Amino acid sequence: MGRAEARRARQGSARRAKRTEKKSGIRRLFTWKKILGAFLGMCLLGILGFVGLYLYVDVPTDGNADAKLQSNVYKYSDGKVMARVGRLNRENVPLSRIPKDVQRSFVAAENKTFYQDSGVDLKGTLRGIFNTLRGQGKQGGSTITQQYVKNYYLSQEQTVSRKLQEIVISLKVDNKLGKDKILAGYINTSYYGRGAYGIQAAAQAYYRKDVDKLTVAEGAYLASLLQAPNQYDWTLASPAGKERVKARWAYTLDNMVEMHWLSPQDRAKQKFEIPKDPKPLPGLSGQASYLVTEAKKELFAQGVDEKQFEAGGWTVTLGIDRKKQKDLEQAVKRKLTDDLNPKTRKVDADAQLGATSVDPKTGHIVAMYGGAGYPKHYTNNATRADYQPASTFKPLILASAMENNATTQSGVPITPNTMYDGHNRRPVVGGDIPFAPPNEDEAQYGNISVQTATNNSVNAVFAQMGQDVGLKNVKETAVKLGLDGSRMDVKPAMTLGTMGASPLQMAGAYATLDNHGKKVTPTLVTEATHSVNGAETKLPLKKPIGDQVLSRKTADTLTSVLTGVVNDGTASQAVKNTAYSAAGKTGTSDDNKSAWFVGYTPKLVTAVGMFGESPKGGAQVTLKGAGGGGRVNGGGYPARVWADYTEAALNGSSGPDFDLDTTFGAGVAPTPAPTPSDTPSTSPSPSGTPSKSPSPTPSKPSGPASPSQSGRPSGGPSTPTGGTSSGPPDGGTQGGDVGGGTAGAGTEGTGGNKPNSVPGALN
Repeated sequence: MGRAEARRARQGSARRAKRTEKKSGIRRLFTWKKILGAFLGMCLLGILGFVGLYLYVDVPTDGNADAKLQSNVYKYSDGKVMARVGRLNRENVPLSRIPKDVQRSFVAAENKTFYQDSGVDLKGTLRGIFNTLRGQGKQGGSTITQQYVKNYYLSQEQTVSRKLQEIVISLKVDNKLGKDKILAGYINTSYYGRGAYGIQAAAQAYYRKDVDKLTVAEGAYLASLLQAPNQYDWTLASPAGKERVKARWAYTLDNMVEMHWLSPQDRAKQKFEIPKDPKPLPGLSGQASYLVTEAKKELFAQGVDEKQFEAGGWTVTLGIDRKKQKDLEQAVKRKLTDDLNPKTRKVDADAQLGATSVDPKTGHIVAMYGGAGYPKHYTNNATRADYQPASTFKPLILASAMENNATTQSGVPITPNTMYDGHNRRPVVGGDIPFAPPNEDEAQYGNISVQTATNNSVNAVFAQMGQDVGLKNVKETAVKLGLDGSRMDVKPAMTLGTMGASPLQMAGAYATLDNHGKKVTPTLVTEATHSVNGAETKLPLKKPIGDQVLSRKTADTLTSVLTGVVNDGTASQAVKNTAYSAAGKTGTSDDNKSAWFVGYTPKLVTAVGMFGESPKGGAQVTLKGAGGGGRVNGGGYPARVWADYTEAALNGSSGPDFDLDTTFGAGVAPTPAPTPSDTPSTSPSPSGTPSKSPSPTPSKPSGPASPSQSGRPSGGPSTPTGGTSSGPPDGGTQGGDVGGGTAGAGTEGTGGNKPNSVPGALN
């Protein structure tokens, strides 16, 4: 071998050595074993990391704040929505209320493998994470479980950490809750556009029906909306958007066929149901403002937590009958507000009216009028208890007398036929506090029956009767009937109704009379359910009908007596000669600050109160001159509103007569009352001797009563009416008040401490 060849050989060997040396170094660093080990190590770290994350991340005990906020839905007695109140228009419903085909349409639209998967779509989730890292926002698929977890437990933010939480919680939720609860939660927490959260709100918003009335075609549209609610809203969508939503709708139904949930024949029959135009959600306006507020008060009084309630999810059904509610509102308009003109008569701006109408058999409030509504007038006139009920309180005195077997000062049992002295400003006998109330217009009455005194609301008679019964006993009876005892001072003036009471309370008291003595507590809410995550809980409510608080004989006797007020007394001008049997009592307070009529038929009890309230500051003011007349008394506007409403509410039907178990009262046997004489007698009155003649008026007389029949004086207001002396007889019974108006001169007083001065009710 030559020298040149040797040199080339050495150089080649060196190059081969270098290549060998280089290969050995790379192989040492990146052998297949090392690569596999690194990969497995990374997998192990990932698994350990995920296990750690799984153990670290718990399913929250409660959903996020927004997911729990729902609207509270208030419904009329027939199920129609009255109002939705709350931050979100959401109403959760249990899965059992959602038709099966509608449930399946959501699965077909969003997650065909829902019933088989573990709650997570791994490929879609990884794609979503990758796109999130690239800043491309909402990308990639999620299961129904994941969407529910995002809606209910998490936020809508697009971050990797939130996505990882979503995966872990979804796996746990799928294992813990089960598919039905997850599906219910998803359908109830999703947003459908038009401000509607949850399928029930969506069903109302798009089809104006409840969820249980949805068809499969309608359900498929609502399921399709979830992909792009605003873009797919039919009334908002562009022509291209409408085509896309119809394609999505068809895709949903086709998937249902593929999954054997819908037959090809039924699929062929489906037509795209165009949603109805959107309309403003019902809210707090008009009478709904008062009804919603009162319903909440009832629920809170029954133990519902206020914070929990305001978070939403409640469906509250009221006893309000839509027709009767409308009838009452129209009656107020026709018989009162159409007469008022605040621009020409300032006093007309002071006139307020409240009314409560109750079914005496169920105790449910079927209609309520609270005033002009928010924001014109925030105080509910139907429930306010700051005005005097006046002479509508008087029947409660007679009820107490009969329940306590009370007697007159002469020991004669008190019944509707018992005779009393009705002289104006007749001093009450037997009391510790001097008391001599005026009759209306200072009218004089002689020896008259309790029936006649009730017909004409004679102050003198009931002031004395209250003393005979015992004022504490009177208060006890009133409280049993539903009045607020804390507002009653046990003083002689209470016999004239000087305490505060509301139309709601007075309706309850008279409903108890109508219900033969079984306690009626007027109740607005008839059903209340709370729904969370599709689980519905019904609140146990107190029953409106309670125990027997008056004997049937007493209650029926009072009803019989009060038919005389309607047929032959202070309410006869407005209510007499109706097609139906009616009973009731008028009332007008001191200085005409309030005027009342509480009346009832066998089927309906309605209390109407009219109040003088200054628009500036809300002070109590007189109603005199309201409507262009003089004094506003209970037989005027209140009785007219009552009569107009009652006739409409009863649909012009005569209805049944009162079923009364009594031998007393105007509804039993008619007889004329004693005719007052023109001059006072100087002889003492009989000592509470019962009248031998029956009640003064028939149940339904055919014509107006004469002065002698009604027991009113035939002379002027100050004409003596004879039969007894104006001073207290020895052991006689006295007192009284004339119905239909307010006090004459000198009626303002300081609580009854002066014989000739008394504040309070005068008819």
